[in-house]
Amino acid sequence: MCLPFLSWAGNEDVNIARFSQGNLNGWQSRTFSGVTYYKLVHEDGKTVLRADSSAAASGLYREVNVDLGETPILNWTWKVDRIPAASADERTRTGDDYPARVYVVFSRGLMLWQTYAINYVWSSRLPVGSSWPNAFTSNARMIAVESGSGRAGLWVFERRDVRADYRRLFGEEPGRVDAVAVMTDTDNTGTNATAWYGDIWFSSE
Repeated sequence: MCLPFLSWAGNEDVNIARFSQGNLNGWQSRTFSGVTYYKLVHEDGKTVLRADSSAAASGLYREVNVDLGETPILNWTWKVDRIPAASADERTRTGDDYPARVYVVFSRGLMLWQTYAINYVWSSRLPVGSSWPNAFTSNARMIAVESGSGRAGLWVFERRDVRADYRRLFGEEPGRVDAVAVMTDTDNTGTNATAWYGDIWFSSE
């Protein structure tokens, strides 16, 4: 069943995930290989989304309709317990696993192959700020916003200019944002990972 779109209105923040309110309304699951288990938990004095993955890759996504001309900045908080398979090369199919990722999906037409995505990932070892094509599809780009275990166990606040990232990665202006997803995946390396996701929202400049 297709859930109603979350649309931008006015110049206010666009709330994508209100996990802190115990709210999973509008979120749907998608399984790629095995099941990553997601549930709302009380952690560090607040309600957040916990993800537990064991050699699995499934995510949660929410259909949205966000105008990046008005609210281009994506904000979120997250935490990982550790870095599994730290020696894996995430640029290859056998190493394409991340303890935490938040990704943004853009439609460029009616067909599936016209969908582009930016994946903001907690990398095992690639430098913060680095970017590379997804190992499975040229329509997705990865950006390391965290790397390694230096901040494992800590809540980290992230802020990205999605419009600027899209221009740099794809060399054109972005269309509307059609979906936002979270995923903790360990299927390719056969490892285990736990992550926690806080609220996610778009804001203006």
